[in-house]
Amino acid sequence: MKIKNYDQTDERILNLLIENSRMSYIEIAEKVGLSRISVKNRIESLENSGVIERYTVILNPEKIGRNVSVFFSIQAKPEALYSIIDTLSGEESITDMYLMTGSSNLHVHAVLGINENLETFLLDKIYKLPGIEHIESELIISRLKTRKGIRV
Repeated sequence: MKIKNYDQTDERILNLLIENSRMSYIEIAEKVGLSRISVKNRIESLENSGVIERYTVILNPEKIGRNVSVFFSIQAKPEALYSIIDTLSGEESITDMYLMTGSSNLHVHAVLGINENLETFLLDKIYKLPGIEHIESELIISRLKTRKGIRV
């Protein structure tokens, strides 16, 4: 849903919040040339309209011992697809899942501790799921760019 009266000031506010969601209303007001109350009202409007869904913390997986980042391309039988999605959605190691076009209909990202965790994850969690026809996995060697939140 597009909000009424959405303008470049809202975009500037959103981009500031994307960079630092803990920035105070006063700091934002100084950067965009509005009063603190105007900024507060605009942010509340962005929240209430669903443009801002939530605020969160982004952790560096390597700093908390999760050194293996892997993408899985999963080809599933159509009748099993949503069962597989439901099962994998409950796995703490899985950070993202996407329904895709192309030869693999499910794209999954997982962050695991060590390579042994990858083997265990594959053997105990993925390979046992009924309806999977084909799996490809790709390990991330290094993270070159990560962007959370879209830019407006």
